[in-house]
Amino acid sequence: MNVAFSVRDFLDRAETVYADRVGVVDEPDQPASPLGELTWREVADLARRQAARLDELGIAPGDRVAVVSQNSARLLTSFFGVAGWGRVLVPVNFRLSRDEVAYIVEHSGARVLFVDPELDEALADVTAEHRFVLGRDEELYAPPGAEPKAWEPDESATATINYTSGTTARPKGVQITHRNIWTNTVVSGLHMGLSDRDVYLHTLPMFHANGWTMPFICTGLGVKQVVLRKVDGPEILRRVRDHGVSLMCAAPAVINAVLDALPAWEGEVPGRDRVRVVVAGAPPPTKTIARMERELGWEFIQIYGLTETSPLMTVNRTRHEWDDLSPEERAAKLVRAGAPVIGMRVRVDREGEVLARGNHVLDGYWEQPEASADALVDGWFHTGDGGSLDDEGYVTISDRKKDVIITGGENVSSIEVEDCLFSHPDVAEVAVIGVPSEKWGETIKALVVRTPDGAADEAELIAWCKQRLAGYKAPTSVEFRDALDRTATGKLQKFKLRAPYWEGRDRAVN
Repeated sequence: MNVAFSVRDFLDRAETVYADRVGVVDEPDQPASPLGELTWREVADLARRQAARLDELGIAPGDRVAVVSQNSARLLTSFFGVAGWGRVLVPVNFRLSRDEVAYIVEHSGARVLFVDPELDEALADVTAEHRFVLGRDEELYAPPGAEPKAWEPDESATATINYTSGTTARPKGVQITHRNIWTNTVVSGLHMGLSDRDVYLHTLPMFHANGWTMPFICTGLGVKQVVLRKVDGPEILRRVRDHGVSLMCAAPAVINAVLDALPAWEGEVPGRDRVRVVVAGAPPPTKTIARMERELGWEFIQIYGLTETSPLMTVNRTRHEWDDLSPEERAAKLVRAGAPVIGMRVRVDREGEVLARGNHVLDGYWEQPEASADALVDGWFHTGDGGSLDDEGYVTISDRKKDVIITGGENVSSIEVEDCLFSHPDVAEVAVIGVPSEKWGETIKALVVRTPDGAADEAELIAWCKQRLAGYKAPTSVEFRDALDRTATGKLQKFKLRAPYWEGRDRAVN
């Protein structure tokens, strides 16, 4: 028997098995009408009503529905209310600028746009055939009890399109299928050891690779999900204490925020010997991993992947063979990207690039066949990361082969930032590189050659970028040079430009 996978499988089980259990606790400080505590029966009802409303609007299976929102219960239910009945959800990074959001909405062909109330004014002229403000427009859902039209699941159908920065100035839309999500969800749940006794805290933005599929894992297992709208170290500690949180996902900067909050925290550290933190984006320094074990008593789990791999490729979790090691010795092992997860094949090619093959790998890039062909070669996905495989089968990422900088867990295309700086009249040449940062892992540095009459200073160029790009994409520093070294063919060799800033480190990523 072969039954097609569907993202709705996870919601159906939650409603069947855990109908009266509280499944979602909405952020109480939502700018408009927080939903409070929702049972799984209520979550499923909202999803059906959302799907029925899309029916009323004439939005057919395969049509795109974009949502720009910080973490919220309405965003969480949209994964099911949209994708669960055959439409394609396009979760958009709420940190992007107006022009960046407009490009994604237009490029994806979204017929419906859901906007967070806090972003309504800034995105006032970004629209689609139908536009709704989350929590403010009652037309978001059909009346209670409404039933959507049936949809016959197709596991090869696109469930979400997630836009990611990479080697081009414009983001690419990663097509993730129901099969991609389903297999990634089940494998992730196995490796993280989830059960219905867990409580999950949404510190990770849900738009980010579909919240690393945690919304699906937790829903299928009836795990209570606590929504956190904005990252704040003390608030994370409070929610761990008040809700009995046992699991969260975080970029290294979030761990640092929690550690920074500890000196002012009164009472016992909450969650000791209970909380597991899944970390990705870039491995934090070994001292941060050791501090997490010593000071918080929380388990550190390292994963590696990309939006294109749904996202899980490898996992590194402490093993019983490491039990007698000191926290520092364990941290030295945990800083590796990890071993391939079940069903994922990983290898390193002759050029040192990490390649992946498995059921989690994207179907392709939306409306970009050339980019798809470049990334998917002979049945292998080219990650653009340089790395190695050790004798234990663990992957270590050592370099970025693509022009991508990962800062605070967010991908930034260096080419996009260069294009922005080139538009300034005082900039003759520019190279944007990633340099080490204790707080963000990596941060953005611009190497600039001014025009003969150019007088722009560092502050002016940074402000120029912030006016045109999402704030996190702006350089944090600008260094002026008389010239940028190039090859005989005029090509910049960024690895040489980066080298002085990474000197003394065994890897060119942080």
